[in-house]
Amino acid sequence: MDEVKNLYNILFVEDEKATRDNYVRYLKRYFLDVYEADNGEDAYKIYKEKKPHILIVDINIPKLNGIELLKKIRKDDHATKAIILSAHSQTNYLLEAAELKLTKYLVKPISREELKSALNLVLKELCNFNVSAKKVLYLKENFYWDFDSKELFSSATSILLTNKEKKILSILISNLNKTFTYDEIIVKVWYSYEEDKIDALKTIIKNLRKKLPRDTIKNIYGIGYRLIS
Repeated sequence: MDEVKNLYNILFVEDEKATRDNYVRYLKRYFLDVYEADNGEDAYKIYKEKKPHILIVDINIPKLNGIELLKKIRKDDHATKAIILSAHSQTNYLLEAAELKLTKYLVKPISREELKSALNLVLKELCNFNVSAKKVLYLKENFYWDFDSKELFSSATSILLTNKEKKILSILISNLNKTFTYDEIIVKVWYSYEEDKIDALKTIIKNLRKKLPRDTIKNIYGIGYRLIS
């Protein structure tokens, strides 16, 4: 791993607050979104809502222990990568964990280097299964634009755009240093210049702004629009 943040999302589950806070801070250096939970039930709810790519789970957590949590997840999901943390190295834990398609089983206490090594292995596995990081443009408040799929995301959630909203956003993103004139945008979106399309453009921009962080699209008075990332 390097200091460039990975697009993958990660869920860290640990009931000891000091330990959890320490590692969440560390993980946020490398991952775009880091979710956290202190028990198995909350962790499962977060997993269902956020669909993280990577799970780091301590075995000895309340309400639903780490093994039971992963068993529940593995009923339908064999793709999400998982690392187990445990203070135990007994055979029974190892045998149960072996059935959960883990990338790594780490015995506590765990150094940052050990965790980093395990995460590098996870990232390598993700790449081998073609879930590689995408070419994206990061906007404010964890929004980002995926150039390959031409989709807007808030964290891992795709934002529904109309065809014309998507075209206009693609135009503005294509050159962040440029103010695109009203005429340029109209021609690119409607394929010809028609004066009555200015009102339509303004309406689409108004709706698009509602789906983006505040002040992402700047109106250059009398000229056109530009994107502020």
